Amino acid sequence: MTSQEALSDEQVEGAWVGEAPKLNSTVTLADYDPEWPRLFEREAERIRGALGERVLVLEHVGSTSVPGLCAKPIVDILLEVPDSGDEDAYVPALEAAGYRLVIREPDWEEHRCFKGPDTNVNLHVYSPGNGQTPRYRLFRDRLRSHPEELELYAAKKRELAAKTWKYIQNYADAKTEVVEEILGRARAEQYDGHSEAYAEHAEKSVTNAFYDRPAILDLAGPVDGLSVLDAGCAAGHLSALLAERGADVLGVDSSAGMIAVARRKFGDVARFEVADISRPLALPDGSIDVVTASLVLHYLADWGPTLAEFRRVLKPGGVLVFSVHHPGEDWRWFGKENYFELELLEDEFPPGQVVRFHRRPLSWTFQAVRDAGFAVDRLVEPMPVPEAEAADPKWTANLRAKPRFLYFRAVSPAWPAPGSGRRSPG
Repeated sequence: MTSQEALSDEQVEGAWVGEAPKLNSTVTLADYDPEWPRLFEREAERIRGALGERVLVLEHVGSTSVPGLCAKPIVDILLEVPDSGDEDAYVPALEAAGYRLVIREPDWEEHRCFKGPDTNVNLHVYSPGNGQTPRYRLFRDRLRSHPEELELYAAKKRELAAKTWKYIQNYADAKTEVVEEILGRARAEQYDGHSEAYAEHAEKSVTNAFYDRPAILDLAGPVDGLSVLDAGCAAGHLSALLAERGADVLGVDSSAGMIAVARRKFGDVARFEVADISRPLALPDGSIDVVTASLVLHYLADWGPTLAEFRRVLKPGGVLVFSVHHPGEDWRWFGKENYFELELLEDEFPPGQVVRFHRRPLSWTFQAVRDAGFAVDRLVEPMPVPEAEAADPKWTANLRAKPRFLYFRAVSPAWPAPGSGRRSPG
């Protein structure tokens, strides 16, 4: 399982320590074997014996960790050490225990991968705070608890395994779309559990009420009599304000819990439906005047399908208004070295609730919007509205001095989007 962009042959070959083994064949999948968890426990005991207190996390992940799922008969193990980039601190000990370093990816989560001494394993090594540990856990636990997701994933694996691949990494990359689809539903379900808390926070938060929503409304302009799609509407606060200005509003969100709150609070002024904006929307072509997407796109690794779908449902001349985390702020706030990297980050919002989102450079965002056929009309780094001062003077001062979010107004000059080809479900 990977959250990287699909790797080229050169990247695959460059990651391997020594020559990358070629597959040039189909992939062999085995039915689930109850021996796999026992093999993991045997390897875990050997790894703990080799590294001792340097083992911070050690878990069975991947397909062999999911009862009932077909898999390549290779046991995937996730290991966290204090610093996976400091090879001198753990590689010699693992090698002495019989493990062999086969992959080194310092530019991607400082990932290292080892093969086992006498068992077919992939031992993936990361540092604390990496984006892959929560991803592995969420995907594994989703498949374990949702039989329909397991069947979906198994069917896609069998379909892809029947094809010929040069490298096994090519097969792994081909699974990314279905993996992201399943992860998207898992993350949406996580929000269901704190929908009420989020709604209360979003209603009163200076950042939401006096900074983000006013900026979106300003860029949307007059909406009286217009049809508006509020994508990622959460608890419906922005949808209600757009309806108050005379718009015919449809709010969509992938979280059923959020939609339930939105319907209860604002169902008398706007319509709300559960929908995943990473998938095709059940809306006719050219049926929407304005699409708003407040603080939602940074949850997606790939904006292409979503922006293409926004372009499809917008009328010619229609407007897309969206806000995302400011790329400079995420880079500074999380202390990252490489500003130009597309990277999965983890934070808490509201406090106590873990959320995961992607940071990316500004140039990436502009290119994604351009590739979808939009013309950027305005780019705004807003100030909080005057009412923010009375609500929270300290945080207001912070918002006036440091970039927090970035706002785009983009126009759809013509339809359909170049290369889109997407249509609403029949």
